[in-house]
Amino acid sequence: MRLNFARLRRFALRLGMVVMGGYLAIVGVACTFQRSLLYFPDPHLYAPDPAGPPMQVVRLKTRDGETLIAWFLPPKAGEPVILHFGGNGDSLIGQEDRWRQIASAGVGVLAVAYRGYSGSSGHPTEAGLHADAEAAYNWLAARYPPGDIVIMGHSLGTGVATPLAAEHPARALILESPFTSAADVGAARMTWLPVGLLMWDRFESRNSIGKVRAPVLIVHGDRDEVIDYSYGRALFALANQPKTFVRIPGGMHNDLPEHGLYPAVWRFLGVQTPPAAKVPASQG
Repeated sequence: MRLNFARLRRFALRLGMVVMGGYLAIVGVACTFQRSLLYFPDPHLYAPDPAGPPMQVVRLKTRDGETLIAWFLPPKAGEPVILHFGGNGDSLIGQEDRWRQIASAGVGVLAVAYRGYSGSSGHPTEAGLHADAEAAYNWLAARYPPGDIVIMGHSLGTGVATPLAAEHPARALILESPFTSAADVGAARMTWLPVGLLMWDRFESRNSIGKVRAPVLIVHGDRDEVIDYSYGRALFALANQPKTFVRIPGGMHNDLPEHGLYPAVWRFLGVQTPPAAKVPASQG
């Protein structure tokens, strides 16, 4: 049998061009719609649960003209107030257990809905979320001294909280299930895409954690299925002293409040609470 190698080469070249064209098309679609892969906002405006803590609904103005919805619970006398930034799929109404645990300790909280989330105007971007954080901090700092303000973030919110704490004084920075960079997480999960080159909203906490002068607490579950435990350890290594790391054995990405997160937070902050069951957490 005789083979026409010239024809085979032409066929292989055409096939390679088709495959490359398809790949580039997929990359282009992923790049164009990347923010829909990063942010999952529930835009609906909800009222606080009447059966829950007495949260006040406040509206904050950002420097670029957006109006943010936030829920505020004043602290009891002598207790700190947490400035809380949620994850990319969190909503204010969906975290009632979190607010209950904070309220039960007498600690205050200002929980901010990012632009596009929970009734806030606008659409989420990294620059926009940093502007939201500034507006929230300014609102709280006009009412409480920095020594009473605890900046806290969960998941994506750690990428908002960390640079904010790098630029503003606070009593402490608390990071729940953090990452070094959103680009690092994306690249590890989508190895077939050039995430490092194409990602717009990178949230590079590794570049700002070393500028934080407040005490740092990092809490991470060792079974986190979204942001691997190793990212929390890597970010902790970059933080300045004083710093504390708490591992939640068996903890996953969204269940740490159910597995000892807040008792660990209260110990770190020196908040006195009623005796509770032993917390399955280890420090290191």
